[in-house]
Amino acid sequence: MKAKSFPLLPVLIVIFILTQLQCYSQPNKNEIDPFFFNNYWSASWITHPTSNLKDYGVFHFRKSIELAAVPEKFIIHVTADNRYRLFVNGNPVCFGPARGDVKHWNYETIDVAAYLKPGKNVFAAVVWNIGELMPVAQISRGTGFLLQGNTEREKIVNTDKSWKVIKNEAYTEIPPDHIRMQNYIVVGPGDRVEGLLYPWNWEKTGFDDSEWLSPGMISKGRPKGMGTGTEWDLVPRDIPFMEERVQRFSAIRRTEGCNAGELFISGRETLTIPANSTAVLLFDQGNNTVAYPEISVSGSEGSSIELVYAEALFDKNGSKGNRNDTEGKTIQGLYDSFFPGSEPIQVFRPLWFRTFRYVECTIKTGNNPLTINNIQSVFTAYPFIEKASFKSSDPEISKIWEVGWRTLRLCSNETHYDCPYYEQLQYVGDTRIQCLIAGYVSGDDRLTRQAIQAFDRSRFYEGLTCSRYPSNDMQVIPPFSLYWTNMIHDYWMFRNDTAFIKPLLFGIEGVMNWYESYLDKETGMMGPTPYWNFVDWPDEWPWDTKVNSGGVPEGGAEGGSSILSLQFAYALNEASELFTYFGRNHEAEHFKKLAANISESTIKLCWDSNRKLLADTPEKKIFSQHANIMAIMAGASLPADAAELIDRVSTDNSLIQATIYYRFYLLRAMKKVGLADKYVEMLGPWRDMLKMGLTTFAERPEPSRSDCHAWSSSPNYELLATVCGIEPNEAGFETVRIEPHLGILEWAEGSMPHLKGMISVNFKKSKSGSLKGEIILPAGLTGIYIHQGKTIELREGLNKVGF
Repeated sequence: MKAKSFPLLPVLIVIFILTQLQCYSQPNKNEIDPFFFNNYWSASWITHPTSNLKDYGVFHFRKSIELAAVPEKFIIHVTADNRYRLFVNGNPVCFGPARGDVKHWNYETIDVAAYLKPGKNVFAAVVWNIGELMPVAQISRGTGFLLQGNTEREKIVNTDKSWKVIKNEAYTEIPPDHIRMQNYIVVGPGDRVEGLLYPWNWEKTGFDDSEWLSPGMISKGRPKGMGTGTEWDLVPRDIPFMEERVQRFSAIRRTEGCNAGELFISGRETLTIPANSTAVLLFDQGNNTVAYPEISVSGSEGSSIELVYAEALFDKNGSKGNRNDTEGKTIQGLYDSFFPGSEPIQVFRPLWFRTFRYVECTIKTGNNPLTINNIQSVFTAYPFIEKASFKSSDPEISKIWEVGWRTLRLCSNETHYDCPYYEQLQYVGDTRIQCLIAGYVSGDDRLTRQAIQAFDRSRFYEGLTCSRYPSNDMQVIPPFSLYWTNMIHDYWMFRNDTAFIKPLLFGIEGVMNWYESYLDKETGMMGPTPYWNFVDWPDEWPWDTKVNSGGVPEGGAEGGSSILSLQFAYALNEASELFTYFGRNHEAEHFKKLAANISESTIKLCWDSNRKLLADTPEKKIFSQHANIMAIMAGASLPADAAELIDRVSTDNSLIQATIYYRFYLLRAMKKVGLADKYVEMLGPWRDMLKMGLTTFAERPEPSRSDCHAWSSSPNYELLATVCGIEPNEAGFETVRIEPHLGILEWAEGSMPHLKGMISVNFKKSKSGSLKGEIILPAGLTGIYIHQGKTIELREGLNKVGF
């Protein structure tokens, strides 16, 4: 191994500048010609002329134009199927499209004037279709590329026969090894790239494309609502571009066959692997991340590079253990393979991002040495800005906040993700919690609106939503359709957006009608119910390979589940509030009465007077925290004191326990009965994850499949909404209600964004248990402060309480 050190890498700066451009320019709405919303486009969808539209393939499209001068604006609309990355004169200018479905196919609108120059200009795009192995979150009609100029000036770049195309034969897919990993992995394949076959510099102006083909023509671009065809229904992208920023590994944890250290991972030293040798390097990012790994090499034909990605390493028993430990552990996971060609400088970057804390790089050389010029990655995520903050007398909670926010960010892209490593799917149950966190910490509601609309669009003829969407593999979890109703209610309380919410009532009514049709007329509880009635992942509800489902409580399929019956009642009550607000009083009253009847019937049949607990079914053999939690959430009239009940339930280990996910609802129940001051004491599972070296929060307690699951980020919401006590006091967050619950904390302070400005609070506990503090409300916002049964009116500006 030979190492070469130097203070700067000017050549590599040029190579990697492609990944550092964040300034995708999105025009103002008044700059976009409204013609494209209601008329067929003059540009046509194009594709490779001989490839099957459904098959796997990576394609490059190019068009050269001449400009006498650079215009002030050059606005284009662009999209592709499955995905694309667009370059202008070698510069990356856009990446997409934002995921949707064929009836709501997103296109991006950008101004590329800043990348143009007088004379020859080249527009180039890489478009790929993953075919049969495409991610489950990816919906597709077939390979296609579409680019439309906004005005007559820009129509010179419209996709038509004047474009050129080539299939990149360097790419083949690497299927995920489901058997070896023994997990559900549906994020798509790894990339295998043969450098000798790669058309290096294809996006640059000087590339010779004279041998490329004329494209195949598919159809004209068509906005949603036009025509009678089955093409892509085009809609404008309604979320911002994803954040992209370069990041470097924090350490090399071990090496074999080479020596490399800080100078190499910082980009100040190259690494040369001798001929006919093998080198292995284990890189540690320092925390879990989602990013595009990039490796630049020089020479040499006959070499190979394999990159394996993992959230954690595994010991000989298959356990992860402490995530910081590497000794005696090995890596397994998704991987990419790159076989360098003969070009002087070659950069490998996978088509789609990877999730990892650890990356193992195995390099094998042939008859010539191989030089690694640089290795780094480009972080990518939805561009949430952390506007909120929380601090307290317990410094460990600040670490929980940090890790929770990182978890949320890694699970937020063009949609919300359940987990970035294994699925990258937007599930209703996960997303409800994610939307609350995002709203409180960033104030950005665009991804929330996307999610609510996506689930609305997923509804099928029976009235339910799909459990996850977008998705090319339909899955139905009926309880998630109920959570979709709760999600809309959450948004209604958070934003004054009646124009968005009102059309959703139709879908809510469909969900309620479906559930009502499965009520058992004799018992008044839910009867036998089809589909996957998932509730939570406690050990007592394991995956059953016979029926291919898990997380289902007793009575979940055959009927008689108190949990599912009361969850229906809980959703009915919130639906009733929504319908009342919009003047649908008849339906609202029906929902309210139905919720009361279900609750009464369930308590009558499932209450165990000996244990003074609600059982999971009328047989009263199985008891869980979940049933009692949902009784509180449904507002059921109980034969016992509600506060005393939920206090016992929260600490009774003989019950089936709520996992990290369902503890969100446990706290909702505790808060409802006046026990919110116990919240800080409930952070044990999150403290345990920190002790295990997790840098994002896991899907469930050990052993956990996913080390990054956003439903486990709920403390970032609760620390503001429960500990600081900041919540909407009425629909649209028109006024605020502040009722702090410091519990065992001596002091706490926090702030969060509101449409009118920042809300800030700080509280300190006296020896008597009373609080003193300050509340600062933005101009135009008023509210109430509640503590120890007393209510104080709050005005805009500074409010001192407890003095």
